[in-house]
Amino acid sequence: MHNVVLSPIDPEKLISSISERVTANILKALRNEQEPNSQPEQLLSIEQAAKFLNLSKQTVYGLVSNRQIPHSKKGKRLYFSKQELTEWVHEGRKKTISEIEAEAGSSLKKKGGNNA
Repeated sequence: MHNVVLSPIDPEKLISSISERVTANILKALRNEQEPNSQPEQLLSIEQAAKFLNLSKQTVYGLVSNRQIPHSKKGKRLYFSKQELTEWVHEGRKKTISEIEAEAGSSLKKKGGNNA
């Protein structure tokens, strides 16, 4: 049996066209992956940071005063990096019971199991 393609386009031209489009899409995808790293860091005002964190401005001021939240100060203005705030929130993540149990089990296996 032979594969027959009914098309007004020459098969070689069709293959070449598909190859060019695939290559173009791959290059476009690679460029899009690199763009987020090249974007400037997004800085937030105190109001924007409070809204982003779903906290009151007074709470954010308290965190700044106690040096508990990453921030920058230029003159009398406070600035917050959106990326640093996101990382700060993730640092406060609490482990689930199943994660703690899995770590405990893993730790026991490393130490040689139960010493009964």
